[in-house]
Amino acid sequence: MPDPTLARDLLTAESLTSGYNGVAAVTDVNLTVAAGEVLSVLGPNGAGKTTTLLALAGLLPAMSGRTTAMGEPVDYKRPYRMARRGMRFVPDDRGLFSVMTVREHLRLSRRRPDRAREEFVLDRFPALAEVQSRIVGLLSGGEQQMLAIAVALLAEPRVLMVDEMSLGLAPMVVEQMLPTIRDLARDEGIAVVLVEQHVELALAVSDRAIVLNHGRMVLEGDAKDLLADRDRLETAYFGGESL
Repeated sequence: MPDPTLARDLLTAESLTSGYNGVAAVTDVNLTVAAGEVLSVLGPNGAGKTTTLLALAGLLPAMSGRTTAMGEPVDYKRPYRMARRGMRFVPDDRGLFSVMTVREHLRLSRRRPDRAREEFVLDRFPALAEVQSRIVGLLSGGEQQMLAIAVALLAEPRVLMVDEMSLGLAPMVVEQMLPTIRDLARDEGIAVVLVEQHVELALAVSDRAIVLNHGRMVLEGDAKDLLADRDRLETAYFGGESL
């Protein structure tokens, strides 16, 4: 019998429209992400991917539509409540302090003294265990991204959103990190939303994906099906195919 927790939608958006200064940057976005599932949000630069994540996280107000996280409406006036309920957002700039060490980041990010949880996270990213005394400004881009995700994981998130994980990273590093995201979603029952420019690598570790173009959803489907239909995927990505 399948685990019932894996069928529960932890994040939903219905006709979500959001933007800046009253101007919509994304329009009529619909998505669901269940516990243990990875959803990739794909699209060219300027398609509205980051705007979508910010709106889902409650960091950017919705202009219309309905968004729920962990069974409750997203509170745009008090986004810190989303964090308390178990949502974590890893921005494309990683949100780290360059003058602090890896160890200091890990200690400050724990919800409670929990050495076992810290060891669990370091087991997932063993490269961090070797650089705990190093300040973040001296880490490689890959190490910084590992730390940003590790910091989010220490809070035991139920929903994890990662914006442009591969930004500035070598493809080899991305190939190593993406399977870890897949494993964490499955093993921890986390609903993961992943914005990624390496389309094929992202689809290889995702359950489903949506493609945005000019602020609108132009394609959605099972990740394996999209990988198998490259022509349709490329048309949506570059040409804006309608759903």
